[in-house]
Amino acid sequence: MAKKRKSKEIATTAKGNGASASVYKEEEQQLQKNVEKEVTNHDGSDSDDSSSSDDDSLVLEGVLTRNPDFSDSDDDEVSSEEEEEEEPNTTKKAKKANLKTDTTTSKGSNNTNKKSKQQPKKKSKNEPETIQVDFVFCDVHERFFHGLKTLLHRNSVQAPHSSQLADLIIENEMVGTILSTDDDPSSAAAATTTTSPAEKKKSSSKKPAASLPPPPEEANVFGFASIVNLTTNHSSPCIQSLKSLCLKRCPSEHKLEMETVLSGKTKRPAGFFFHERMVNVPLEITYVLHQQLVLDMDYAVEHTCDEKEKKSLDFGAFVRLAPCYKGEGGGAANSVIYKYFDDEVFATNAEFVYNFEVPKLHEGDEEELWCSVIVLTKTGHRGAMKELKKMIHGN
Repeated sequence: MAKKRKSKEIATTAKGNGASASVYKEEEQQLQKNVEKEVTNHDGSDSDDSSSSDDDSLVLEGVLTRNPDFSDSDDDEVSSEEEEEEEPNTTKKAKKANLKTDTTTSKGSNNTNKKSKQQPKKKSKNEPETIQVDFVFCDVHERFFHGLKTLLHRNSVQAPHSSQLADLIIENEMVGTILSTDDDPSSAAAATTTTSPAEKKKSSSKKPAASLPPPPEEANVFGFASIVNLTTNHSSPCIQSLKSLCLKRCPSEHKLEMETVLSGKTKRPAGFFFHERMVNVPLEITYVLHQQLVLDMDYAVEHTCDEKEKKSLDFGAFVRLAPCYKGEGGGAANSVIYKYFDDEVFATNAEFVYNFEVPKLHEGDEEELWCSVIVLTKTGHRGAMKELKKMIHGN
């Protein structure tokens, strides 16, 4: 029944006029065209999908896949080998960089060498350097205290009394000379010329001019020479200590003579002959230093008005405590090596000489220190001065 009704309806529509039938045909053709368009569009989308799928398949072909037959350790070995292959390349680059720096430094060194060739040649280390120094002979003064103390302390016999001895030398300004490089405008004598003690003492009594600069508070001391009276300074602790040391170490054959010299009962007084200096002081300066001391003694005796003071400065004997080192003869008179060459000249002109060992100043000292007691008369001292002059100047 349903089929009949539906076919009937179609039939009724077909029984319409001719325009409606033509319209139906056009619609049917239009539907076919639309269907064809949809088919073509669908085919295009499929082709795009296929092309994209093709592209995807191309990408997948480039992906590395893990082979199950190989273990992880093999992968580590491969990666380590790849790193080792990369390292030599980096080291090569580093070596190249080093080579570049080396070449640049060598170029720089060549440039410096070229420059150094243009500079004046310097003295080699083996050649001694000459230093120009102007030495000045001065009267003793308080500004030389520390320099005197330092030089006195270098003698192990005098070291315990260095401060007291420095004070005594400064007080004994009439007989004493200081070798320095600091010139006091009020009282100084050049090392190259020997001035008379009269001029020296006169200049010391005058006040320095206002235009002249004041002397330094502490001056350099390269050497000194002084005679300290044993009688007038017998109450000084340092003098008493040195006298007792000389008597204690004196051999029996010279004991009586030594007691007479140190007693102060001689016709002319005796004095301790203090002399210290830097070892490298020139020989000519050393002789002038001793000569200035002789001129001081002569001037003091001639120009002193007080008779008592005049007698105290007219020395008849000198006691020299000379530093020395032990020789090969076991400490005899002729088996010591004197620190200062002039002490050996004084020893050859002495009345008698004896030596004794003294304690070391420092624990690390290897050489054995000795002291040589040289007892000179005034005649022997002047004879030694003549020998020094002949030795240094040759006439």
